[in-house]
Amino acid sequence: MLKTTVIIVNWNGRSWLQQCLPPLAAQTVKNFDILVVDNGSTDDSIMWLARNWPDIIVLPLEKNLGFAAANNIGIRATDSPLVALLNNDTLVDEGWLEALVTAVSPPQTGMVASQIVRWNQPHLLDSAGIQVDRAGIAWNRGWGQPIELAAAPCPVFGPSGAAALYRRDMLDEIGLFDEDYFAYYEDVDLAWRAQRAGWTCHYAPDARVRHWHSATANKTPHYKNFLNGRNKLWTIMKNYDWPALFWAAPIIIAYDVMATVYQTVNSRNLSPLRGRWQAVRAAKQMINKRQPARQKAPFSPLPFPGKQPPVAT
Repeated sequence: MLKTTVIIVNWNGRSWLQQCLPPLAAQTVKNFDILVVDNGSTDDSIMWLARNWPDIIVLPLEKNLGFAAANNIGIRATDSPLVALLNNDTLVDEGWLEALVTAVSPPQTGMVASQIVRWNQPHLLDSAGIQVDRAGIAWNRGWGQPIELAAAPCPVFGPSGAAALYRRDMLDEIGLFDEDYFAYYEDVDLAWRAQRAGWTCHYAPDARVRHWHSATANKTPHYKNFLNGRNKLWTIMKNYDWPALFWAAPIIIAYDVMATVYQTVNSRNLSPLRGRWQAVRAAKQMINKRQPARQKAPFSPLPFPGKQPPVAT
């Protein structure tokens, strides 16, 4: 099997690493390295890793650069043909990595999505890959549904960055995560760029992971709303085909206005509005990042905003 580097971005997550690393180290395949990129933690994560996991490669950063930049640093620091990303708030099954590597065998498969289940409700899905609709809204496919409905492998739009496998050849072609995003929607943006370049993503149900959703982000909910609102619009600007965007623009604008009002009122904070405003201010910069579509993407956005089809279809 091709060698894989498993990259874990950590920020003050020593307690999560204590649970995450033992099952990861016990994988059925052994041809992999573990790399922890520490995002300027102020807890004892680095010392704990040195003391308890001396064989793990640790890249300490001086400050929190965000999910996108930290993963990029990890990817650039390695040369393995495959790169797996794993959140620190996860528990992997022993066959997780083997299932991912097996699924990436077809040459045009550049991404593999794990079956991610809820930490405290492992019979329910957290993600069976990601999907995007015509309003540019991305969601975790199958979220909250029974795992039995996602038992079959199938093509999907992209993987959740919480537990994903990427082919390095694909990343060399389309580029890494957009570091301007900091966090959120960077996995959607990368998957969309990959689809536009003709790469595909496969969902591997045997690559099973338990995930405590947003364990780090829950500490800063207003900033999460800011990033999600901004990065969603940036992703549309960078990836939506212009003719399709012309027809979808009324849907996108109407839905985003409603979402902004709802989030602002519900959170009693202006962060959702500020995120959209920053997205508009940087529109030219994002449009200049657009990559030409090399061929028609195998996946197009789904028709209805936020309407999730049954995961089994």
